[in-house]
Amino acid sequence: MRIEWQIVFWAAALAFIGLLLWLFNGVIMPFAAAFVIAYLMDPLADYLQRRGMSRLAATLFILFGIVFVLALILVLVVPVLAHQSVAFIQALPGLLNKLQSLVSGVAGKLNAQYAEPVLRKLGYHSPSVPEMRASVGDIAGQAAGWFVGVLNSLVAHGAALISLMSLVVVTPVVAFYMLVDYHRMIAAVDGLIPPRYRGIVHQLAHQIDRTMSGFLRGQSLVCLFLGLWYGLGLSLVGLNFGLLIGITAGFLSFIPYVGSMTALVAAAIIAIVQGWPHWTLFAEAIGVVVVGQFLEGNVISPKLVGDNVGLHPVWLMFALLAFGSLFGFTGLIIAVPVAAATGVIMRFAVQKYRESHLFMNLPQGQTLILPETVNAPKEH
Repeated sequence: MRIEWQIVFWAAALAFIGLLLWLFNGVIMPFAAAFVIAYLMDPLADYLQRRGMSRLAATLFILFGIVFVLALILVLVVPVLAHQSVAFIQALPGLLNKLQSLVSGVAGKLNAQYAEPVLRKLGYHSPSVPEMRASVGDIAGQAAGWFVGVLNSLVAHGAALISLMSLVVVTPVVAFYMLVDYHRMIAAVDGLIPPRYRGIVHQLAHQIDRTMSGFLRGQSLVCLFLGLWYGLGLSLVGLNFGLLIGITAGFLSFIPYVGSMTALVAAAIIAIVQGWPHWTLFAEAIGVVVVGQFLEGNVISPKLVGDNVGLHPVWLMFALLAFGSLFGFTGLIIAVPVAAATGVIMRFAVQKYRESHLFMNLPQGQTLILPETVNAPKEH
C-alpha cells in the first residue's frame, strides 16, 4: 500500500475514533476508567499469580482491596473535607475583606514612604489609600464573583455529578472482567497486527507502555505522598483548612508543578490572613510546602517516576485541557494514555523521517553535516 493511502487510512481511523468518543461520551466513561484500573493493576495481578494465586482470585483480592481503601477514605477523610469545604465557603467573604484591608494598609505605607516621593519627583500623581482600597476591593469582588460562579456551575451540573457517582457501581464490574481477561484482550489485539509490521508495533507498544506505566503509577504515588504531606503538615502547624489545601494540591499534582503552586499560594494567603501581624505561621506553612516540593523533586519523583518518562509537562497540560474540553471527564481519563502514545509515535515518525530518502537526499557533491558534529572540537 502506498504511503499516501496509509496516511489517509490512519487519519480516517483517528477521526472515526474521535467521533465515537464524542457520540458516546456519557457511556464510555466507566469503560475508560475500568481499563485504566485494569492496566494499573495488571502487574500486581501477575505478581500474585506467580505467588500461586489464580487469575480470578488475584483479581478479586485486588478489587476488594480497592473497595476497602475507598471505604476507609469515605469514612475517615471525606467528612473532614466536606466540613472544611463548607467552612471555607462560609469564611471566604471574611478572608477576602481581611486580605483587602491588609493589602491596602501595606500598600498605603509603602506608597507614602517610597512610591509617593519618587512619583512626585517624576511629576506623576500618586494614588491615595482610598483609591487603592477601592481598586483592591474591585479585584476581590471579581474574585469572589468568579468563585461563586464556579460553585453555581457545580450546583447546576449536580445531575451530572450524581450520574458520575452512579457510574462508580459500573466501573468495578467492568474492571473485574477486564483485569481477568487482560492478557487475552492483548493477545486478541496482537493477532490483528500484520506479521510484517508486528516487530515495529511491539517496539512502539513497549515504549508507550513504559511511558504510561512510569507516569501513571509513579505520579499517582507522588500525588498520594504530596497530599498526605501537605495535608498533615499544614494541619499540624495550625493552618486553617490545611487538610483541604493539602488534599486538593496533592490531587492537582498529577499535573507537574500545578499542585505545588496551588499549595504554595493558598497556604501563603491563608497563613498571612490568619497569623497577621505575626509571620510565624506564614514561615511554618511555607516551610511545609518547600520541604514537600524538595522531597518530591529530589527523592520521590526520581525514584517513582524517573527521568526518562518522556511526557513533557506542557504537552501533558495541553492534552488534559484539550481532551477535557472535548470529551469531558472521559477526556481527562484518556488524556495521559493518548499523550504518551502520541509522543512515542511522533518521535518514531521523526526518526523515520530523518532516515528517509526525502531527508537524506542531497545535491550531488554536498556532504551531510550532522548537528552534533558542527561544534565538535578539532583534533590536533
